[in-house]
Order: sequence, then structure tokens, then C-alpha cells
Amino acid sequence: MNIPNLLTLLRIGLIPVLVLCYYLPYAWAPMAAGAIFAVAAFTDWLDGYLARRWDQSSALGAFLDPVADKLMVSLALVLLVETFAQPWMTIPAMIIIGREIVISALREWMAELGKRASVAVSNIGKIKTALQMVSIFALISFEPFTTMSWAGVAALYAAALLTLWSMILYIKAAWPDLTEEL
Repeated sequence: MNIPNLLTLLRIGLIPVLVLCYYLPYAWAPMAAGAIFAVAAFTDWLDGYLARRWDQSSALGAFLDPVADKLMVSLALVLLVETFAQPWMTIPAMIIIGREIVISALREWMAELGKRASVAVSNIGKIKTALQMVSIFALISFEPFTTMSWAGVAALYAAALLTLWSMILYIKAAWPDLTEEL
């Protein structure tokens, strides 16, 4: 067990804390839930940075990091869909969660072919992730239908567009293998 893996496990452990805090009936609860999400987002960046810098990449970390990421983001989006209860919030959440499922399956399949590098994380994916984290933080932290939450909605839509774009790029990269006759 190393520090990057412990940070990833911390991120997973923060999920129930986020949910609990999100539903607390106190005025400070949204900002506390947002802070928990921000800590989780920061550990997502930090664990990867430390694993590369200290040469502590591991099979456990390679498995857990994307799982922790997808669990935290998906859970937060589900909470937000419930809170806003509007189709315009559900649509970007469906796009983001659906893309994660498609790309996870695509990466797994490409790995079976020994071609996982064909669907490696791109710069667009990194920008998309940053926009997602900022938007979810704003939407969790601030009262719905306020200026800050509308900024979060705008950032969420930008993230959803980048999500679609990056998915198209991943599928395009894998297309020759997807359409190859066996």
C-alpha cells in the first residue's frame, strides 16, 4: 500500500460522507458537501501526480483510481438530478454517466486485444474532467437556481459537450478494431 493508493481509498471513503452531508438539514451542509467533493477531486489529481512522480504506479491503483472517479462523479450527478428534478439537469448527467460506461467497456475490450493505449486518456478528457469537477462543486455547494448554480449548469453542459467529443474520438480510434471481421 502506498500514498497514492491511500488517497484513492480516501476518495472512495468520502462517498458516504458526501451523501450524508448533502442531506443534512443545515444551512452549512451544501458548502460542506461541496468541500468534501472538492477534496475528492483534488485527491483524484494528487494520487495520479504522486504515483507518477514517486514511480509508485500499481495494479491496484490503476484499477481503483478510475473506479473511485466514476463512483464519486456518478453519485454526485444522481444527487443533483434528484435535487433539480428537471430534464435539463438529467440530460447532461445521462450523457456523462453513459459515456463513462461506454468508454470503460471500450477500454476493457481494447485491453483484451492488447491495444488499450489506443484509447488512453486524452487532453480533451482531462479538460472535460476539470469542467465536470468545477460544475459539480458549484452545483453541490450553492443553492439551486442562484447565479452560482446557473454557472455550474453552464459548466456542466460544456463538460457534457466535451464528454461527447472525447467519446467520439475514443470510438474513432478504436473503430478499425471494432469493425474488423473476426
